[in-house]
Amino acid sequence: MDDSCSKQTEKDKKQSVNIISEVSKFADENLTLIRSISTCLGVVGVIVIARSIRLMTKFCSPSEIPSRFIEKNVSLRGKVRSVTERGLEVEHVPIHIPLLSPLLSKRQVATPLCVCLAGVDLTPEGHDWLNKTLRTDETVWLRLISRQDESLHCLVSLSERLLFNLCINEEILRLGLGRTAPLHGLDPRSRLYWRIHTRLLKCELRAERKGQGLWEQESLREKLTQVIRNNSIVTAVWRIIQWVSRTKDR
Repeated sequence: MDDSCSKQTEKDKKQSVNIISEVSKFADENLTLIRSISTCLGVVGVIVIARSIRLMTKFCSPSEIPSRFIEKNVSLRGKVRSVTERGLEVEHVPIHIPLLSPLLSKRQVATPLCVCLAGVDLTPEGHDWLNKTLRTDETVWLRLISRQDESLHCLVSLSERLLFNLCINEEILRLGLGRTAPLHGLDPRSRLYWRIHTRLLKCELRAERKGQGLWEQESLREKLTQVIRNNSIVTAVWRIIQWVSRTKDR
């Protein structure tokens, strides 16, 4: 029994030695291939790190945002700084990674991005609503649609609950505080254009049906008053009455 066990052990040792020798032999014979694989892995690692650094970079100008981010409609996180005539000023908040993020943030100045609400033409009431709804330092998500000079056209979302985001563009149209507008920078024949534009049109149609905001209809009393004021006969009679009353006073 002991002899059989010892023979089995020696056999296992020989097999392991053979495997090691075969691996060493393969490595010696294919040294160039192994070096090439190592180089490729190193290049891939550098590319991954470079992409990660771009995600950790704080964008202070629309021109700094890579074109592929806009082409893929990447969503960026930011904090509202102010409401402007054209839309919002939002400070970009990049992905935070310990050790690397502090090193990158030291070299950057906090300059907000000029953000326009894609596909929406705001009314003055819409600006007032934005001022009331979006507080300073409010966290929002910017889905990049296009870039125009020093402005970004985005779908702006506000995180209200854990699993629910409120699209500001849609909400403004839903409340009748703006009108739909062409999506700048997108091909009108593209699927993305029609998908977004259709959603915005549905929100505008809903406001029109409910008579909200700029679609609010005048009451019957207001309509009658307006008709009477614009009627030339009624106006003439009213002037005669006023003239007669002045004559009596004299």
